[in-house]
Amino acid sequence: MRPSKTIGESKTIISTQMLPSDANPMGNVHGGTILKQVDVAAGVTALRHARMNTVTASIDRMDFYNPVFVGNLLTLKASVNYCGKTSMEVGVRIEAEDLKTGKVTHTGSCYLTYVALDDAGRPTEVPDVIPETREEKSRWEAGRKRRDERLRLIDNKHE
Repeated sequence: MRPSKTIGESKTIISTQMLPSDANPMGNVHGGTILKQVDVAAGVTALRHARMNTVTASIDRMDFYNPVFVGNLLTLKASVNYCGKTSMEVGVRIEAEDLKTGKVTHTGSCYLTYVALDDAGRPTEVPDVIPETREEKSRWEAGRKRRDERLRLIDNKHE
């Protein structure tokens, strides 16, 4: 068994200013551009937690609450919420900052599941995650419930 880690040990924050090449002709940043950044931030977090190769196994529903515009600073805050034996749920909060006014808008949230792979490409154990704060414990419990639901849905598909 690998040693457990706190959520803070792998937490990742990535910020990128959105450019015209990231957007449609009306100045709205493409959802796909944001999703790529979500996968990057979550992937770094999973890799930092496992300290081995990790791959995206699934992305839960992605809702965009508010638009992101050219010139905004897109900030993604990613952390491990829950770990199974070989998988990790990583939550990502997406924010857009208007650099002229300083106004920060929550633009979306997403949960991704990553699986750790050994050198032969087979799923391998990951360290457990230790929630410390009340908020982290709440996210851990919610992550456990989402994992149970994902596994239940997979089992139902195979029946």
